[in-house]
Amino acid sequence: MQIRTLLFTALLIITLLGCKDEIDNITVVNKPNTSVVNDHYISNRPPLQPSSFIKLPVGSVKPDGWLKEVLIRQKNGLTGNLNKISPWLTKKDNAWLSKDGKGENGWEEVPYWLKGYANMGYILEDQQIIDEALIWIKGVLNSQRKNGNFGPVHLRKDGSQDFWGNMLMLYCLQSYYEYSEDERVIDLMTRYFRYQLNYPEKKFLTPYWQKIRAGDNLHSVLWLYNRTGDQFLLELANKIHRNCADWTSRNHRITDIKNHREIKTNEESLQWYTSQIDWHNVNHAQGFREPAQFYLLSGDKKLLNASYENFNIMREHFGQVPGGMYAGDINARPSFDDPRQPVETCGIVEQMNSDEHMLRITGDPFWADHLENVAFNTYPAATMPDMKSLRFLTAPNMIISDNKNYREPFDASGNSLLMSPLNHRCCQHNHSQAWPYFIENMWMATPDNGLAAVAYGACKVDVTVGNGHAISITETTNYPFEERLEFTISTSWSTYFPLYFRIPAWCASAQLKINGKTIDQQPVAGKYIRIERTWNNNDKVSIAFPMDIKIQHWKANKNSTSINYGPLTFSLKIEEKRVRKESRKSAMWNTRWQNTSITQKWPSWELYSNSKWNFGLEIDKEKPISSFKLIKREWPKNNYPFTASSTPIMLEATGKEIPQWQAEKLGVCGELIQSPVKTNSKSQKIELIPMGAARLRISAFPVVESKNIK
Repeated sequence: MQIRTLLFTALLIITLLGCKDEIDNITVVNKPNTSVVNDHYISNRPPLQPSSFIKLPVGSVKPDGWLKEVLIRQKNGLTGNLNKISPWLTKKDNAWLSKDGKGENGWEEVPYWLKGYANMGYILEDQQIIDEALIWIKGVLNSQRKNGNFGPVHLRKDGSQDFWGNMLMLYCLQSYYEYSEDERVIDLMTRYFRYQLNYPEKKFLTPYWQKIRAGDNLHSVLWLYNRTGDQFLLELANKIHRNCADWTSRNHRITDIKNHREIKTNEESLQWYTSQIDWHNVNHAQGFREPAQFYLLSGDKKLLNASYENFNIMREHFGQVPGGMYAGDINARPSFDDPRQPVETCGIVEQMNSDEHMLRITGDPFWADHLENVAFNTYPAATMPDMKSLRFLTAPNMIISDNKNYREPFDASGNSLLMSPLNHRCCQHNHSQAWPYFIENMWMATPDNGLAAVAYGACKVDVTVGNGHAISITETTNYPFEERLEFTISTSWSTYFPLYFRIPAWCASAQLKINGKTIDQQPVAGKYIRIERTWNNNDKVSIAFPMDIKIQHWKANKNSTSINYGPLTFSLKIEEKRVRKESRKSAMWNTRWQNTSITQKWPSWELYSNSKWNFGLEIDKEKPISSFKLIKREWPKNNYPFTASSTPIMLEATGKEIPQWQAEKLGVCGELIQSPVKTNSKSQKIELIPMGAARLRISAFPVVESKNIK
């Protein structure tokens, strides 16, 4: 009895020491305070600049609702089965499993796939996936040689090492370390980075891919420095930045820009084209952030600003389209900026990854807004609903997705629009990272021992906060298809810590309640609401993000218009005619697959428009929002909201056919016509669905003249 009393007293004292005043301290902030250091999660060591957010270990966030359904579809789809289909993932004679680095298939495909595949297994706690991933991880760990190099011996024509594939595998090793705390990862990376530091400068990061994308290498070096404090890593970080492509200059020589730049008009004199070292769509999505990453070491805010400038330059000239991406094809080319111009699936998922990096570095809510924009509107339509096939290129305006070669008008040869499990090996493997990485980054630790909800969706997060107490928060919502979210805290102890919620920039009137009581502090769009208090078990935070219909004008792109509702953009509902194709017969000339009959179970799909698509919107000039009516439907029983038949929300609108807006060569959507457009067609009701649910879609609309429109 006496022992029980003493234990109870000790526990009470510990609890009281961990608690502060019960009065809530609620403020609006631009980002967390970085003058303090988190006690529980590894932060940036001096002399690095502090990051605003700290990534939680993989597996800390478990998805629920439609996010979990998406991950299950990915598991049962291409990502979860690619090792049975892709020849690059064949284990026999694979260079990634070779002790001496020799063998076949030693470039980007294995780590591209493993980034998402392994993390998907950690998040779902799927032992079969984890065991398969560990075969590759352990093979890599066992591949390190005496000189410190690991993985495939991938040499360029000049005899220099190609470090690109290893940059990707380092991501995989970091995630594995977060999951397992296997110290062999630290040892391998330490020895490998010494090898890189001693590598001859003239042969280090020679062109092309590794030089453009060296920010990924830099990220891993700083990750390791924060865990070991080895000073040589800072020297290597400087060496990487010194040899990386120059993403800070605005006056490159035209000969240094290696992209194909087919130009429809005489625009060689455009000075802005020399403002970026590279216009390849994936390179830009990946590389634009490198200056911000090096800013962490240099402290030079000009570098941080350079990454913002890179992002804005691409959007100014090619990103005047809905969905957060840009007219990239393979290479963004002057005058090819119409919303019919697509972007690679690789570009989409790398942009999401870069948004997550930029959010952690800066704390700027803009990057979370942009992440959701791309994730909810552009990415879902790049794959079939069962996630068993995907296409190389996806655009805001596309009316056909078939097996033809669209070298014109797109800067891509081959059947770049076909939904295929086999074609375009980069996207085939690289798409796997999008949803696992998104889920991992929905919640982040803050320097003040707190926690921040930065991207939203149903999930549960397990985290250590305050004075060291482990808590869980369950987020219940169908966001972004509904505006209400509820967060329930589970804790064994009353715990004092700050909890941050991002207020989306599109939401002007967010409402927060704590245990049913509305807070006095008014949230501000584009900032965070910080709630510092003693949290108890079953405390609830309820948030409403009222969603309004908003009209966005793209003056620089034929004065076109897109329609938003909260974080969602809407597209014309086009009836799809699907044609099943045998994947081997429809494969590109350079496509490969494992020598089995499994591909018969993995068909390709052509998608054709089975309804009219060339509509312009009629918008009442005096009351523009009244031109649209929101329709809410039941939540889909299959928990997957990204199809025309399953989406729980739609918009009714009025439109007119534009006869002069027609399909062009090979059936691709014609370029936009300057708005407002004159047409004698009759007004008719049309339906709009969320952009992510529309694999064929018109998302940037012409506006037609009417009695209320000049």
